[in-house]
Amino acid sequence: MNTLGLVFMRFCAGIRTTLHLRSLRCSSGMSLSQIDEEVAKLLELKAQLGGDEGKHTFVLKTAKGTRDYNPKQMAIREKVFNIIINCFKRHGAETIDTPVFELKDTLTGKYGEDSKLIYDLKDQGGELLSLRYDLTVPFARYLAMNKITNIKRYHIAKVYRRDNPAMTRGRYREFYQCDFDIAGQFDAMIPDAECLKIVYEILSELDLGDFLIKVNDRRILDGMFAVCGVPDEKFRTICSTVDKLDKMAWEDVKKEMINEKGLSEDMADQIGEYVCMQGGMDLADCLLQDPKLSQSKQACAGLTDIKQLFSYLQILQVTDKVVFDLSLARGLDYYTGVIFEALLSQTVPAPVSTRVEQNMAAAGDEAGVSVGSVAGGGRYDGLVGMFDPKGRKVPCVGVSIGIERIFSIMEQKAEASLEKVRTTETQVLVASAQKNLLEERFKLISELWNAGIKAEFLYKKNPKLLNQLQQCEEKGIPLVAILGEQELKDGVVKLRNVTSREEVDVPRADLVDEIKKRTL
Repeated sequence: MNTLGLVFMRFCAGIRTTLHLRSLRCSSGMSLSQIDEEVAKLLELKAQLGGDEGKHTFVLKTAKGTRDYNPKQMAIREKVFNIIINCFKRHGAETIDTPVFELKDTLTGKYGEDSKLIYDLKDQGGELLSLRYDLTVPFARYLAMNKITNIKRYHIAKVYRRDNPAMTRGRYREFYQCDFDIAGQFDAMIPDAECLKIVYEILSELDLGDFLIKVNDRRILDGMFAVCGVPDEKFRTICSTVDKLDKMAWEDVKKEMINEKGLSEDMADQIGEYVCMQGGMDLADCLLQDPKLSQSKQACAGLTDIKQLFSYLQILQVTDKVVFDLSLARGLDYYTGVIFEALLSQTVPAPVSTRVEQNMAAAGDEAGVSVGSVAGGGRYDGLVGMFDPKGRKVPCVGVSIGIERIFSIMEQKAEASLEKVRTTETQVLVASAQKNLLEERFKLISELWNAGIKAEFLYKKNPKLLNQLQQCEEKGIPLVAILGEQELKDGVVKLRNVTSREEVDVPRADLVDEIKKRTL
């Protein structure tokens, strides 16, 4: 078909579209949402037919399970990161980094039923690769590859999971993890207690509301499964089912155990009697006397360690937020001992930005930010040995802070607060009171930059003073250094407090010290 024919067809299509929309608007039976739906169908049809010749039609959006962050959101994130990093450093950790993708074999078989969530990459020159699922397995690979047997490290980086995203709950396909791990041969429960203390410190300093840290031990779970008659080969898969108790009712978990995992109803009922138990050191004492559970050596070893852990936690003064919970399972295969998980107990309205994303993702069943778990971890003594050619083990324990879920709460709190979130750290704006002073502004701001002062100015030759002051108000800049012809003659700079509007003449030589004194 020639060009004239194509133009004529598109003209006719446009006429039909216009008439169709007019008829819809005139129809008393059509709601606005129905009209929007019809428009969306027409736009989709237009995209399929193609636009102008040679022009590619695409939708501007982020990929499912990802998001952009504006300057205000990034300022909040940076504050959260600083609190977490300062806590890690306070406890003597050093940092490392690892590649964002690993050999597929490195990740395979480490995550149990969650292995299906790993992002595989296309064949790259003969290597089968996958995006990292977490930071723990790459850390274990790093230890084995470099023959490291003793390190306390933190690592903050993005990980990727092919999960079903729930944007309002801080669940994404691309997200940051903040990990703290202690590797090495140490006396029982001492490093484990420090990991729990770190979780306590971070969540307390972030002031997110009430929280609870659940603690259990994989050996207790395995011993419990054994005395309840669960076959050894089903321990891990049943553990993954128990791990769903924070999202599903016991009756639904029981049905999965029986109908999908092949347990008898009697086995499931016995497990149910245990997983409803919560307490502290007293519960560990009670279970050590339990007629069935006391017959399991590994369960007794786990219970003894739980008692020791709680004795250390009492000294660290964190037991008010810690509970021994037999329903805690954590589905990852590599855990071998103590496991823990921190949960927030609040539900808050979703921020505007995530409400929009929620609607776009058609996740309309979530009316608020029900954040749930914000940190988790445990002991994984066998993971490094899986990578070592000689199978040499390096005992490890660590915790991962769920930064995205924490950020969902912090973002909502910022929106509800009247306090302005600053997106820059500018201490002073260099302004001029008259025209033709651009060169003088350049000289002054250069002096400030050279002295380490965070300063900026308007990119206009002759900006109005009012516009310069408004810039400070909008960006939260606390001070204005004003230059005028009289100030230049007198060798001073007029320093103005933006909030109080107080002005004082400061000698040019003293300006840097005066700004530092007022802003530090």
